[in-house]
Amino acid sequence: MKKFTEGEKMWLGVMASFLIYAVFFILFDDYDRKMFEPLNEVSNWHLMLFAVVVMAILGYVLYKYAKKMDQRIKQEQEMKQTLMRRQLTQNIAHELKTPVASILGYTETLLSTPDIPIETQHRFVERTNIQAQRLTSLLNDLSILNRVDYAPHVIEMHRINVSQLVADIVEDVTLPLNKKGMKLNNYLPEDIVVNGNEMLIYSIFNNLIDNAMSYAGDGAIVEILASETNDYWHFTFRDNGMGVEEEHLPHLFERFYRVDKGRSRSMGGTGLGLAIVKNAVLQHQGSIEVKKGNEGGLQFNFSLKK
Repeated sequence: MKKFTEGEKMWLGVMASFLIYAVFFILFDDYDRKMFEPLNEVSNWHLMLFAVVVMAILGYVLYKYAKKMDQRIKQEQEMKQTLMRRQLTQNIAHELKTPVASILGYTETLLSTPDIPIETQHRFVERTNIQAQRLTSLLNDLSILNRVDYAPHVIEMHRINVSQLVADIVEDVTLPLNKKGMKLNNYLPEDIVVNGNEMLIYSIFNNLIDNAMSYAGDGAIVEILASETNDYWHFTFRDNGMGVEEEHLPHLFERFYRVDKGRSRSMGGTGLGLAIVKNAVLQHQGSIEVKKGNEGGLQFNFSLKK
């Protein structure tokens, strides 16, 4: 099915409106007629001819304008995409710089100082491993985003039991949650099934939980709820933690956006988690929003199409 451009939609809409107006004007000229009648009068045929000529001229002018409008929109979109790619490249380079510099620093020290104490060697190797894991997480997140952005048609969809998937994630994060004194209440029904991609749906809930664990604060309570309508499952993910200032809310889904840059990096985040959440939700024909919770913290409301 052909997808019309904005210019074509405008042109078709104006032409359809003008055609309807012309037909009714001719058939009910002087507003005296009470029913449709044949065009027997010569004046009616003149009006018909005049309407056709005016419509042809108007259609040609509007068509040219619509083409120029589409071209301008395309150029603006290309400029915006170029700017976004440039910013993304700069952000990626910036994010890679810190772990790479750390790995080089530790390994160069180990190579240049063979008589370094064993305990120090072990600590340096541990730190190198942590930075390598951070690089791996960043590359994995970028891979997921690239797949959603540039190859959504190759993402396989099948029936996913969301309830079981979330239950497995909750079980996996129980230990790190306990270490932070946090509690996660999973109130999802047992029968949530959607047609989707398991990896992306896993990324939605896993990243939201990771985000809460990193930024909600020790002792916070996290809740996951859901309700359904005819075509969608609607989810609420909320915590009563520290939250963020109102000014940051519109930017939380942006790639590499950080409320507190120093604190975020020290916790090992890639800056892509919530961007993945948003793109994964959109891939499932849903929508997502974030707001401040009634009891503090953040509340994410999102939907997945059944």
